[in-house]
Amino acid sequence: MTKAIRTAALVGNPNAGKSALFNALTGARQKIANYPGVTVERKAGRMLLPSGEPVELVDLPGSYGLDPTSPDEAVTRRVILGEMEGEARPDVLIVVLDASNLEQHLVFAQEVIELGRPVVVSLNMVDLAERDGLVLDPGALAEALGVPVIPTVAVRRRGLVELAAAVGEAELHAEDRPHPQPHLGQPERRLRAHAITAGAILSETRRHRLHSRLDRVLLNPWAGPIILLGLLFVVFQAVFAGATPFADALEAGVALLSDGVRAEMPPSLVRDLLTEGILSGVGSVVVFLPQILILFFFILVMEATGYMARAAFLMDRLMAGVGLSGRSFIPLLSSFACAIPGIMATRSIADPKDRLTTILIAPLMTCSARLPVYAVIIAAFIPNRNVGGGVGLQGLVLFGLYVTGIAGAMIAALALRRSVTKGAASGFIMELPKYQLPTVKDLALGLWQRAWIFLRRAGTIIFTVTVVLWLLLNFPRATDGQNQVDASIAGQLANGLAVVVEPIGFNRDIALALIPAMAAREVAVSSLATTYAVSASDDEQSARALGDQLKARWTLPTALAFLAWFVFAPQCLSTIAVARRETNGWKWPGFMLLYLFALAYIAAGITYWSAVALGL
Repeated sequence: MTKAIRTAALVGNPNAGKSALFNALTGARQKIANYPGVTVERKAGRMLLPSGEPVELVDLPGSYGLDPTSPDEAVTRRVILGEMEGEARPDVLIVVLDASNLEQHLVFAQEVIELGRPVVVSLNMVDLAERDGLVLDPGALAEALGVPVIPTVAVRRRGLVELAAAVGEAELHAEDRPHPQPHLGQPERRLRAHAITAGAILSETRRHRLHSRLDRVLLNPWAGPIILLGLLFVVFQAVFAGATPFADALEAGVALLSDGVRAEMPPSLVRDLLTEGILSGVGSVVVFLPQILILFFFILVMEATGYMARAAFLMDRLMAGVGLSGRSFIPLLSSFACAIPGIMATRSIADPKDRLTTILIAPLMTCSARLPVYAVIIAAFIPNRNVGGGVGLQGLVLFGLYVTGIAGAMIAALALRRSVTKGAASGFIMELPKYQLPTVKDLALGLWQRAWIFLRRAGTIIFTVTVVLWLLLNFPRATDGQNQVDASIAGQLANGLAVVVEPIGFNRDIALALIPAMAAREVAVSSLATTYAVSASDDEQSARALGDQLKARWTLPTALAFLAWFVFAPQCLSTIAVARRETNGWKWPGFMLLYLFALAYIAAGITYWSAVALGL
């Protein structure tokens, strides 16, 4: 009778180097298929022990624990416990640890060792740990864990013979191990992982100690959120303080170009289209390119340094309070650039109720398209003065609008999780990248891509909507003594909508701007600029910028209500279309439109009525 081939399984956190170790141990002796009944890939191959005995080696999907939160983790658990149909329970478990991120990986390692099965630990990527200034003692680690620990560098084939020998003797070592410890909870495992890591460190450089100290401060449950808010506050101060000279220069350039067109061309509809439509409309949005670039500069720096992942970790506690997890933070963070990639990024969320809730609140994140709207209103109505300690009032208001959007999203998530998307919150574990300095080349490339995206929108969507609006504002032509906007098709449409929005302080011009702004939020700025350009004389148009026009026509309560509206309003048809695709129907996008418009109307109304009552 032929003796059955023994089996071993590689287990560990994602990014521990399991696949590289699997390839090094099995070479070309591999086969790939799917596990029965699931789409999770199964990788198996033959490794040879020093004795020449073949062992069936299985590379299991990365997992953070035996309590699964995804299909991959469910497969890993079932194979380890021998519950997978057609899959033999592994005789030996090879736990792969990333030596440079040892403390995090030891949490899952303890859970596997607690099973009392034959275990060998591969302390992988020790070369990268040493490069970063961290030298570990495998012997101390083995003594603390009670299992053999073999240092390896899979990509350089270092330690593979010793690892194979340990696998061959693992079952004998398991018989000599003391009685398994009682099962610990996650908090206890984390504390023990910290203690084991500290005891296994032989030496570490100042650089590595600095990284550890930074994490102790930046991830502190009390200091961490305060630092995060402080950084965001600095960003929004810089958006106004740093961008103003460049924005003013662009605005002057647009005005100079418009004046030149008026001087060189005789009065005609073509000249009006160029000056009142294209230059006033598109130009009024392009001048906010400096603010957008400054905002994305800080975002790119935080991503490149590794701080953005730590911000997600800090936000996990807040997300859990409203029924979500830190998994939702990354899609929501993406939504600060644009809700479209944010909604698409929810595909990484395994829990369907978590994912749906994240999709429904993603438009509440203050995307870059809102920035031109915020900037023009704040510059026109909020005084450019310091409120103390070098803090600018305009930057403070902008910071408040972003915070209001985040708070609104969290309240909406809490309400949704207790009603239409009711369900239990899922767990969240993520790998924190190493700290590093951003490269100038990567920052420049990222800023160029963001600038190109913004300018492309200005040259396509905003341009098209502005031209269409200009046509609707100019036809039919007004008779003598009649205002052109009153006589136009657009004016008549706006008069109907104005009845609905008048109670919250909006005038006919705002009602007119809200309609084309459904294509893209920043179109509201170009729409207002085009409307006032059509209704003004040539002299008035050349002498008064959009901000001056707004101050002359709006009250402060109306301006504040307009800002409150754009914090909540879902004015972006592309976002609705993506939500429809991701939810496979119009039910949830329709619900999104209704509840966000209701929030926008209520918020604008409360803001307007409160401002009037206070005498602003």
